[in-house]
Amino acid sequence: MKGIENHNQTNCLIKWTVIAFDFVALWLLLPIVADFIPDAEEWTDDKYRLFWGICTMSMVLAEYWFSSIIHQRMVGAGDILRRGTLLVATQVLLSYLLLRSVRFLYRIGWQLFFLGLALWTVIMLLRFVEREALKRLRRQGFNTRTVTFVGSDEELQRLHQRILSIPSYGYKLRSSYASTAEFLALLGHPEDLRLGDEVYLCVPRRERQLIERTASLCRHRMIKFYYVTTAEEKLNMQPVQMDDLEVMGTYSSPLEDPLNRLLKRLTDILLSVIFLVPTVLLLPFIAVIIKCQSPGPVFFRQRRTGLDGREFWCWKFRSMHVNNTADSQQATKDDPRKFPFGDFMRKTNIDELPQFWNVLRGDMSIVGPRPHMLAHTEQYDKLIDKYMVRHFVKPGITGWAQVTGFRGETRELWQMEGRVERDIWYMQHWSLWLDLRILWMTVKLMFMRDGKAY
Repeated sequence: MKGIENHNQTNCLIKWTVIAFDFVALWLLLPIVADFIPDAEEWTDDKYRLFWGICTMSMVLAEYWFSSIIHQRMVGAGDILRRGTLLVATQVLLSYLLLRSVRFLYRIGWQLFFLGLALWTVIMLLRFVEREALKRLRRQGFNTRTVTFVGSDEELQRLHQRILSIPSYGYKLRSSYASTAEFLALLGHPEDLRLGDEVYLCVPRRERQLIERTASLCRHRMIKFYYVTTAEEKLNMQPVQMDDLEVMGTYSSPLEDPLNRLLKRLTDILLSVIFLVPTVLLLPFIAVIIKCQSPGPVFFRQRRTGLDGREFWCWKFRSMHVNNTADSQQATKDDPRKFPFGDFMRKTNIDELPQFWNVLRGDMSIVGPRPHMLAHTEQYDKLIDKYMVRHFVKPGITGWAQVTGFRGETRELWQMEGRVERDIWYMQHWSLWLDLRILWMTVKLMFMRDGKAY
């Protein structure tokens, strides 16, 4: 119990330190912003203190609702980006509304937009530095949590590997009981059990006595208890609320909400228009180079599988010589069908630019599972049980699978299985912030050497 108390105190210290740096960033930016406010040079000290106080109070409220979560162990970059953005947006909006109500400050407008942009930039940089510093501390043994695993199922082994293989998560193994019979016997003598701060139990549901006794022991010892479903019983189902009843359904997605679909569609339209403008400007130059290096059309179009399994024409700049295997054979690293400029376009993703027309038409989204050729859809539907689930959402120009190591050629079945798993994960965890994170990771990959980009 003392260990848990110390851990909570450390997390509180980390959280309040991060919040303190946020306020320091705000206070350093306020004098710069004040210099651009009309008639600010005529302000008295009382007027400046009022301006400073309103902006600070707005920050207090924003921190109350959207304070940092980097002290949490397995928090994602997308969650950090989302909360940081909401923090700054709330601070700027509250400051604007309150300052507009003050007679001599009513002319403040674009200055607060500048404050928000500068504050967001500084806070995002702080989050990166703070997160890296916290990871380094945890690698060195500070702010750690001990865990106990009970069971030998493959699902528990996957969890074991996940949380202990990354030192920055700050988890350390306290004990492991592969034999549930041995663990059940020790429950009769709990003083002999070496339990960590968190216990993960993975046994079949029919072992109800073991589950209930372990959960009860953890409650009495103030230990966090987690039950992990075994691989045999894992049905890939999620709870669905029907009035006051809860039932289990397969593969639900936030994009089933009409408002979420509208938000994603508006974002797609905006970004596709932005990207199509330079595409049109580059088109004459790209067309000339393609024509000089390879006879044939400038554009390549192919039937691919889209939303709900419907087919659509997917457009690209042609990057290969005209051939008879385009609809059945994937591109390989040293593919003889590619011409030099086509190879360059594929490595830099320039060949994908016409797909923003597909996005504008509504066939595709900016972010989503990559659309496959019809022959591969038919092939993998027979080999992978969950393959067609990825078509519950629109296909994308880039996706979670592509930025997490499953881009390009799929020589082995496990590669396509990994891609499908990540596509389904994206579908089930969609958010605008996740899309922004994937776009940022895609941009980074464009400037890094990606060995799978061919």
